[in-house]
Amino acid sequence: MKVLIVGSGNTLYFLCRNFTAKGYQVILINRDREECVQLARQLSAMVVCGDGSDATILKEAGAMGADVVLAVTPNDQDNLVICQLAVLQFAVPRVLALANDPDNAEVFEKLGVSAFSTTHIVGSLIEQRVSLEQIINLLPVGEGRVNVTEIILGHDSPVAGKRLKDINLPENALVAVVIRNDQPIVPRGGNELLIGDRIVLITLPENHGLVLKTFTGERK
Repeated sequence: MKVLIVGSGNTLYFLCRNFTAKGYQVILINRDREECVQLARQLSAMVVCGDGSDATILKEAGAMGADVVLAVTPNDQDNLVICQLAVLQFAVPRVLALANDPDNAEVFEKLGVSAFSTTHIVGSLIEQRVSLEQIINLLPVGEGRVNVTEIILGHDSPVAGKRLKDINLPENALVAVVIRNDQPIVPRGGNELLIGDRIVLITLPENHGLVLKTFTGERK
């Protein structure tokens, strides 16, 4: 898979490192020349110095053959333009834009650009007063319309010791897998949840916080 990422700072570095570790071909676009030199030394990726919202720079970086374009700059307008150019001029099949201002995420979606906001994710958890230390993985899929979350049941979990069928789950929520002693279990209603179980939950963004609260309880 060929991934083109436009951005700067630690976000760009860690995204690239993650993708290259999976064997993806990664191309980075960054405006800062000194940062580009550092990235080229630290990462096994092609680094292009330039403005990613410039169609010429995108073309030079190989946007035409990219499978995915990620725009994660600090400027939401740039992120939108980058993704629109990628789709309209270079026929990139999948684009994703960071909405630094969470209010812009919905605007991006209306304009045909898939967007995500870390503020929305973290804010939802805080609003529901979920025990953040119990959440070990959060993955938005389906262009952000579905969340797959892995949590660990602690001693204060309100569902520890209960059978799955006795737990009042919100609508559109599913316990997909229980991992106990490193062994996966596809749960049924009669399965009892135990302290230390790792639970893989499938939720929608609108009920995500409520589902987490059901399994972890409120922070005291």
